[in-house]
Amino acid sequence: MPVLVPLLPMEYAASLEVNVISAESLRFPTGTIGRNMFVVVGTDSCDRRATAVDQHGGAYPSWNEKLTVPFPPQVRSIEVDVRCKTARGEKSVCRSTIAVSDFIGGYDIPCGYLHFLSYRLHDKEGKRNGIINLAVKVLCLRPSAPLFPVPAAGLKHLESYKHGSPSRNDDTNRRLSGR
Repeated sequence: MPVLVPLLPMEYAASLEVNVISAESLRFPTGTIGRNMFVVVGTDSCDRRATAVDQHGGAYPSWNEKLTVPFPPQVRSIEVDVRCKTARGEKSVCRSTIAVSDFIGGYDIPCGYLHFLSYRLHDKEGKRNGIINLAVKVLCLRPSAPLFPVPAAGLKHLESYKHGSPSRNDDTNRRLSGR
């Protein structure tokens, strides 16, 4: 069983910058006209942020709006909910759950690395309902600390890297340089 590096304490948590770009091929529930669409992004029920309303996009709304969401270490997924404003209030059109591992992945990815992601959206009955396009960036408060558990055995390969390229032993260097 691998030994894990401990999670960051809560005071060293990061935040996420989520750029909600657009959605494609949305179908609308009964009682909505397909306008006044907005997106709610959050890590749990308390930490949610919403985009401005796109009033004219219809089935292809566009926002291109950056939202900063708190990102505590215990979070394992992000909820994205596409909603519309109606005469009776707000109605959820479709949603998606994004696993944190899709943009952290247990690799030594530097803070500030921008990930462009597209996810299938589903309505409340689980039927496919369009695609959401996002860009996600992890903003670290303390960039030298690991964000998530990394197997200790997986850290050994990082010691051989210097300035972004692996160091090679003398035999390999001689063979490659022709000396």
